Amino acid sequence: MLTPLGWGTAAGCVPLYAAGWWLGYPEPATLAAAGLAAVAGALLWTLPKPRLDVRREIAPAKVQRGEPAVGVLHVVNRGRPVRGLSARDAAGAADVAVDVPRLRSGGRRTVTYRLPTARRGEIPVGPLRLVRADPLRLARRVREYGEPRVLLVRPRTVPLPVLPSGRAHHLEGPTSDRSPAGTATFHALREYVVGDELRHIHWKSSARTGTLMVRRLVDASLPTTTVVLEARAAAWPDPDDFELAVDAAASAAAGAASAGFPVRVLTGGGPLAATRGGPDDLEVLLDALTSAATQEGAGSAVDAVRGVRAGGSLVVVAAGDAELGRIASVRARFDRVVVLRVRPAAPASAPPGVQLIDVPDLDGLAEAWRRLGSAR
Repeated sequence: MLTPLGWGTAAGCVPLYAAGWWLGYPEPATLAAAGLAAVAGALLWTLPKPRLDVRREIAPAKVQRGEPAVGVLHVVNRGRPVRGLSARDAAGAADVAVDVPRLRSGGRRTVTYRLPTARRGEIPVGPLRLVRADPLRLARRVREYGEPRVLLVRPRTVPLPVLPSGRAHHLEGPTSDRSPAGTATFHALREYVVGDELRHIHWKSSARTGTLMVRRLVDASLPTTTVVLEARAAAWPDPDDFELAVDAAASAAAGAASAGFPVRVLTGGGPLAATRGGPDDLEVLLDALTSAATQEGAGSAVDAVRGVRAGGSLVVVAAGDAELGRIASVRARFDRVVVLRVRPAAPASAPPGVQLIDVPDLDGLAEAWRRLGSAR
């Protein structure tokens, strides 16, 4: 493929040759012929196609924002020997420079390089683009190798303990002191361990597997942590503030999920995720918050809260100018209400029944959250 310089050279040489030939001046015609020959030579220069097999890996495939991730390319040369190559591997909207060393015929190389993880989201990685250009930059040919992969850059989190919400905590796991009798329900089967009650043994499964299996029962009325993220585009003029808000929401949700409690995450645009207190809940929540984005037509955080089931703890992650009065209007529906204001311009007083945390950064959130828990 000719570059703009190549097209310009070819376009200028044709009339120059015609004028020299028409007027009987050999010098312009010779110069034009040399230019056209250079263009033809550039096309021939870029014609050879390296026969490469490229297999791509990403390690790890999921990282928190800012954590390191690397791309790994396994390159096999199926054709003639090739000298060292400079290539570009696509990583979202950016390109990452990749140097492929010299490869003999049948040779194999493994190349690693850093991937950008400063921005949250699903980042497509690949294909590898090999650019071959002539020394005069008259022609340029791009070839692609390898199947793309996806790097998941998830929100950053800090450890946050579960805040007390007026519920009792059983020594054998999370439960609720308001649970009516009979709310323990079957969840799954697991192998028997010493200390399990014999009445929980599932004899049919034990006979089929040859191993004692017991029923795992869970309390279906565990207090739920509801995390509401303000997602109106007008509330976040600075994209970095919204990224911090997503990190704060992810930290609150991760803290409750790690303790085995059900979690709901929603925005004014609708629900993002809902978990019931299982071992995979943390992964589900972080994956869902990876795609969180501002929306032009989204409703307010308070509007989103009005449509969810009452009870448990409510954590509202809002901009610095949050409407605290409107948030306080839903206080009676929850055992505890906490508002996280992201980088507020001025301090504010919390309405009755609402606890307020100003979040300058994630470290500040963790410190203020711990103080809030110890003050109860």
